[in-house]
Amino acid sequence: MLGFLYIYNKIIDCVSNIKKGEDFKKKNMYRTHTCGELSLQNIDQTVTLSGWVQKVRKLGGMTFVDLRDRYGLTQLVFDLNKNASLADEAQKLGREFVIQVIGNVSERSNKNKKIPTGDIEIIVDELRVLNKSEVPPFTIEDETDGGDDIRMRFRYLDLRRPEVRKGMLLRHKMSKHVRDYLDGNGFIEAETPVLIKSTPEGARDFVVPSRMNAGTFYALPQSPQVFKQLLMIGGFDRYYQIVKCFRDEDLRADRQPEFTQIDCEMSFVEQEDVIQMFEGLAKHLLKTLKEIDYDGDFPRLTYDEAMNSYGNDKPDTRFGMKINDLSETVKGLNFKVFDDAEYVGAICAESCASYSRKQLDKLIDFVKKPQIGAKGLVYSKCNADGSFKSSVDKFYSQEEQQKWANALQAKPGDLMLLMSGDKKQTLAALSELRLEMGQRLGLMDKNTFAPLWVVDFPLLEWDDENKRFQAMHHPFTAPKPEHLHLLDSDPASVKANAYDLIINGNEIGGGSVRIHNTELQKKMFTLLGFSDEEAQSQFGFLMEAFLYGAPPHAGVAFGFDRWVALFNGSKSIREVIAFPKNNSGRDMMIDAPANIATEQLNELGLSVISK
Repeated sequence: MLGFLYIYNKIIDCVSNIKKGEDFKKKNMYRTHTCGELSLQNIDQTVTLSGWVQKVRKLGGMTFVDLRDRYGLTQLVFDLNKNASLADEAQKLGREFVIQVIGNVSERSNKNKKIPTGDIEIIVDELRVLNKSEVPPFTIEDETDGGDDIRMRFRYLDLRRPEVRKGMLLRHKMSKHVRDYLDGNGFIEAETPVLIKSTPEGARDFVVPSRMNAGTFYALPQSPQVFKQLLMIGGFDRYYQIVKCFRDEDLRADRQPEFTQIDCEMSFVEQEDVIQMFEGLAKHLLKTLKEIDYDGDFPRLTYDEAMNSYGNDKPDTRFGMKINDLSETVKGLNFKVFDDAEYVGAICAESCASYSRKQLDKLIDFVKKPQIGAKGLVYSKCNADGSFKSSVDKFYSQEEQQKWANALQAKPGDLMLLMSGDKKQTLAALSELRLEMGQRLGLMDKNTFAPLWVVDFPLLEWDDENKRFQAMHHPFTAPKPEHLHLLDSDPASVKANAYDLIINGNEIGGGSVRIHNTELQKKMFTLLGFSDEEAQSQFGFLMEAFLYGAPPHAGVAFGFDRWVALFNGSKSIREVIAFPKNNSGRDMMIDAPANIATEQLNELGLSVISK
């Protein structure tokens, strides 16, 4: 019996010591739980939380504080009747104070179903202010009162907003799933240099002066294109890299001077192998991140089909409203605007025949904007009784307008919109009009994903200003084998073994089969206007590498920022980049770019010329 009592007391002592140890731990660590994980299962537990004060509310003798971290938000309760001094401390808390609390988990009487922790609250026993905060320049909430400039100036505060945080977490998850998929398919991640040689193709390079080699400059890579080809020559038949790239070009919503690319290359493959592999990646991301199962193959359009039906090479196929060529249908009836035009095209907007004159005038003003450059717009309403009301009734009879409706498959209640002029410019204007109508009619649901491949791009495009050909993609893109004989006689007709992945009108990525033959690469450089000396100076190392057994290879690169923004429903890639730059290429937070000291310039042998 005495032995039993001895063992019993030892057990009690151990349990007591464990409890004391747990209490000590809870009081001497910043948190036992995050602000997003507590639930009814934790009722009556003593917990320690740390985070930022989202809001303070005083209701009678109670003070409520919303405490936030990156995992969520938890309501804290300070009771004046139970601990007046503690409640007084709580009332002195300001927004974005960093605090630590210890308290008991209790069931809320007024539950908040909008947040995961809405069934519970913490009855606070201890409060510790870890750091005070100035009043933030904008509210740290989804619907903030801060404009773009001030949000970028205080980006570290903007990152605390749940909406921004959601995009950053999605970015993290996407990078993980990309790596998982590529690793599972035998790809090796390899890093390529950041300080390289400047090349004349593509956008402007960012250049970096070399102190150790006075008077010379590095360039920051616009892509790792040449290096991934060299990796293929080196025998690494499946390469990838999630890599920073740099382009000194004018900015817009889907561009930044530094951006992130999913860069990939494969050896002993043809175009179909690459498309199948990376269509698999797109399906994998749709499944794991958006819970969308995509059955079957992605649709494919040739470049010519995309341009003729949508007016651009990155069509948004979430909705129809294709462009139709009505040139032959409308000409010859003494309407000079159409008769003298190279091309007349049209779209059909369903259920828009009720548009008022004011609404139609706004559409005409839209297409006349300088960035679109159209001279005007012709419309024809398909009335419910089968008749037509057009802006050109004087020239086109009801029978003639019925021909338009037949070509456009227009129904009673629809609106036909026609434009004319130079074919390339008119298609571009119709493309903008189509997207505008899609936006106005609510046809561009950000939760719908319509992927497709655009293939058979031209190998070359003519540069009127410099009177020479440019590479449509880059100078290492291989022509289709069946078009090789046209390189000398009709280079403008040569199609490339190139392909772009388009989702919802966004060019998510593109790639090509590469040239791996020295003679063909020399011919390509000649077509692009390079002298032998220029080609050797810029790309001699690659030409030399081709002499040592270069395998057939092909690759693709995806705009990682664009992909994340698309999946996040963001209008701009800036929303999913931790520290972006504004439209002038400036970092508003650290005030860059900035002047450097005269001593640094002297050391580099540089002087600044004022413009």
